[in-house]
This record gives sequence, structure tokens and C-alpha cells, in this order.
Amino acid sequence: MSALPQDAIAVTQGDQIADNTDGSLPATRQRRGWLMRRLLLVADLVGLASAYVIAVNLAPAHTTPDRVAPGWEIALFVASLPLWVLLARIYGLYDRDEERTDHSTVDDVVGILQVVTLGTWGFLVATRLLGLPYPNLERLVVFWLLAIVLVPLLRAGSRAIGRRQAAYVQNVIVVGSGSVAHMLTDKIAKHPEYGLRVVGYVDRDDLAIAKGNGKTRLIGTTDDLPRLVSEHSVHRVVIAFSTDSHDQTLQVIRSMQDSDVQIDIVPRMFEVLGTNAQLHTIEGVPLVGLPAPRLSGSSRLLKRSLDLAVGTVGLILFAPVFAVVAVLIKLDSRGPVFFRQVRMGAGERPFQVFKFRTMVADAEAQKPNVAHLNMHNGVDSRMFKVPDDPRITRLGKLLRRWRVDELPQLLNVVSGSMSIVGPRPLILDEDQHVERWARRRLDLKPGITGLWQVLGASDIPFDEMTKLDYLYVTNWSLREDLRLILLTLPALTRARAAY
Repeated sequence: MSALPQDAIAVTQGDQIADNTDGSLPATRQRRGWLMRRLLLVADLVGLASAYVIAVNLAPAHTTPDRVAPGWEIALFVASLPLWVLLARIYGLYDRDEERTDHSTVDDVVGILQVVTLGTWGFLVATRLLGLPYPNLERLVVFWLLAIVLVPLLRAGSRAIGRRQAAYVQNVIVVGSGSVAHMLTDKIAKHPEYGLRVVGYVDRDDLAIAKGNGKTRLIGTTDDLPRLVSEHSVHRVVIAFSTDSHDQTLQVIRSMQDSDVQIDIVPRMFEVLGTNAQLHTIEGVPLVGLPAPRLSGSSRLLKRSLDLAVGTVGLILFAPVFAVVAVLIKLDSRGPVFFRQVRMGAGERPFQVFKFRTMVADAEAQKPNVAHLNMHNGVDSRMFKVPDDPRITRLGKLLRRWRVDELPQLLNVVSGSMSIVGPRPLILDEDQHVERWARRRLDLKPGITGLWQVLGASDIPFDEMTKLDYLYVTNWSLREDLRLILLTLPALTRARAAY
């Protein structure tokens, strides 16, 4: 995935342009919003109701002579459900799937926690102030804990169902035909989960096609856009650096005001805009504020505390796995249990990364023999990745496929040479190709996971990987670290290619 800011543009990853004039897709962009809002509403109601039913059974009401019949308490909870939905609506928990194609349940977690917390304790306060039946504290705590688990799980299931429906797919027209426009359509084609289908490009005139890469499907000019939106049942228009002037681009956007389409604008200098950029105004002129590029002492302390907490708990929980894998490695092939390799660390200080050994003992000596198999040969020789590497042992393929080989990096985290979330730890041969401006990526410790891992790992080109690392470092926040950790967890359950 690209280094585009999540809030600045809603589309992100091949150059496949769809012939979708057969009317098979929904006619209005509201269909995705209509579908997802209802699925998420059902998920919320079922999650809240399930949490309450379980809480009633796990924490029954204390029976006292002055206690009101429990049926009244249940009736009040059911009657309060519309208020829960209204609260979730205020927090925007039903709108973002239509606006942002990369939105996930992980992005909802903070909002759900706030809604459930406010709703739970607000229910208690309101019932007590009004003299109405109210649940005991034990039941409320059980309900609160269950709701903050069940609601996100059911929302994730609803999204999985919704994204398989035809109504979820949106037709897209890209305004522009240059490199940025092609980069977007490339990424859209590689990520069908975004539910986007590019029908073509429009630009100011036919001369713009000369700037393309030979695969440009120019379906009209920007003056034709209102008509093309109707003809192709377009749900989304992306403004991606066309040959229009500033005034002409404004006119294009204004011409869409009567059309029910989502408009996304790729901002200038998007390469430096991250998730921490803030929009503010001076006398009505909007400004995008970039955060300070260096972490404060308190921020570094927070990050280190998170590393120690997660790293220590991880080592304790996975101690049995370490023991079993160590025995299996010794039984499978000759050589040490751990593989150590020098990587470039924070502040330009090399360190040794730990992994379970997944190759034959003399794998480094055999590297020249497999250089011709490098998947990046002829494309980008700065990175060395060999699919189905013959040096990998039988057990090593299994360990790599399920990422078990990376567990020893928790030792690096606890010792302080790595972080749970951070830039990709590059070997020294790769690090020497990082451009000077991108060396800011080494302001923070390399991570076991990060933007590069969540958005594609080995499939991401070298230059884009360094841009992602730069954005991560210069836009760091504890919330983003927690988000990336949560996004990594589902990836760990999916098998990957063993390289």
C-alpha cells in the first residue's frame, strides 16, 4: 500500500481498468453506505443484546425485598437501544466504510470503547437519577467487558459479509493520467478488498495521454465528467494531478456537486503526510499541520514501556513454543537453534537480530549460488528475496509460513535493540541504498512489525518501503502503534509464502 494519508484519500493499490458498463453494479454510490450501515447496525444491536443476556446470567441481580422485578430492568435496556445507536452515530461509526475504502474494525476500536463506556455508565446514572430499576455494579462491569469484545467481533464479521456483496463495489473515475493516477489504479487492482473498480481516466485534453504509460484508458475530458459519471454509474471520483489548472480543477469539483458521488483529492506533497497530520484553519484558509519530526522524552518513554510490556508478556506466553521449536530444529537439521544476522539499528548502530534458524547451517556461504533466483532481479536488486529458497529446511518452511521464526525477536525487543512496532530492520547491504532524506527512518528502533509488514511485507518495493518507514517515524503516535499491532494480529493467522 502506498504512503498516502488515510484521511486525505480514500483509494490506495495495478493498472487494470474495468469494462463495467454492463449495469451489473449498483447505480448509486449510496448502495455501499446503505449496505454497510445496516450490517453494522445489526452487529451493534446483536452485540449489545448478547452482552446483556450473558451478563444477566453471569451476574444475577441480588434479591432484596425492595428490588424491582428484573423484567423492568430488561425492558429499560431494550428501550435504551435506540440511544446506543444514536451515540454510535454521533461517533461516526456507521459512515466511514462508505467514505474510506481502507477502513477496518481496528479503526473503530477506540470509538466503540468510548460508546460502550459512555452508554454503560450513562445508563446507570440516568436510571438512578430518575429512580428507575437499574442493574447492580457487578452486572454492569460484566456487560461492559463483554460489549467491548463482542461488538468489534461482530462488526468484523459484518464487514466480511458486506465486502462479498456486489453492492459493496464502487465504480471509480480518475481525474488525471500521469504517474500518480497510474500508481493509484495499480494499487486498486492489487487490493480487491477495497471494492473499487476503475472505469477509466479523464483529463483536460487528449494530449494528456502522452504522459501515460501506454495503458491509459482515457474515456473523455474533464468537461465530460458529469455525463461520464451517469453513463458509467460512477460512485467515486478521484482527483489525481490532472493537467487542469487550479481554477479548472475547482470547476471540475464544483461540477460534481449535483452528482451523488464521493470525491477524493490526492493532496500535493502527499509523500510527507501521515496519519498524524492535523487540519486547522487561519481565517477560513485550511492548513495541514505536520507533527514535530522528533519524539519527546515522554513519547520515547511510552514507546519503550509498551515494548517492555508486550515483549515480556510475549516471552512468557511463548516460552513453551520456544522449547518445542528448539527441539524440532535440532532434530530436523544440523546447526544452531537461533540464526543471528547483523541489521542496521536506530542511530546508525548495527545490532544482531535473533530468529529461529530456518535454513541450512551454511546458508550465507551458499547465497551466491541462489542469487539468480532473487525475485527482485531485473526490477530492484537492492532487495534479496528468493521464493522457494532451496536453502530452507523442511521445518523452516513451516516456521516461515506461520511467522514462528520471528518470535525470538522478542528477545531483541526486551534487550532494547528492537521495538514491537517500527521501521523494517534492513541488512547492511540493503541499508546502504537508503537515500539520505529517508535515513530519518533510523530515528526509531526497527520493529517486528510496522506499516511495511501490515501493508504488504516482501511485496512492497524498496523505495516505497523506505517512504512508509519515514512516514511512520515522522508521524509517530502511541495510538498508531496500537493500531498497527491490532492490524498485525489477523495477518499472523494467515499463511504466507516461505521467503
